[in-house]
Amino acid sequence: MIKEWELIEENADKDYRVFKVNTVKAISPRTHRIGEFYTIKTNDWVNIIPLTEKKEVVMIRQYRHGSKEITLEIPGGLVDDEHHMEAALRELSEETGYVGEKALYLGAVNPNPAIFNNLCHTYLVENVKKIREKNLDPDEDIEVELIPLSEIPDLIHSGKINHALVVVAFYLYFSKIGGFND
Repeated sequence: MIKEWELIEENADKDYRVFKVNTVKAISPRTHRIGEFYTIKTNDWVNIIPLTEKKEVVMIRQYRHGSKEITLEIPGGLVDDEHHMEAALRELSEETGYVGEKALYLGAVNPNPAIFNNLCHTYLVENVKKIREKNLDPDEDIEVELIPLSEIPDLIHSGKINHALVVVAFYLYFSKIGGFND
């Protein structure tokens, strides 16, 4: 039977603005040996599936330094000192200039429990409309694109949408709201 490890100590190693790397020492319940691990502490994240009246998803393209490629994603970002729903609506407005009537919570996933402490919350915002220009951070370059919802499954299967948290967001949407023919 798997048991939790006994935490001996946890120390901040480095602070990188949007996340902190910690060193963790814990005792294995099976071997009773001390292991040393590195974890990443960060705020929760949000993803937003914004849909227009015409069932188009407001998506964004941006360059990602990790993969060194331009990705097709939904709006999202870090939760600051606010509820994750407020963060979702803020990120939608900042990254796209679109706003919606209400946000429906679709669920949360743990991005990588091996090293991360946070959750990624996903919201659906329907009947979004563009009411302002984007308000990007200095290090963000984002292009907004409207994609028919019916095309999303093919974009995922072809690998044109390959961000794992975006794929999960659409899984949550299609499993809770309806099939691929909406």
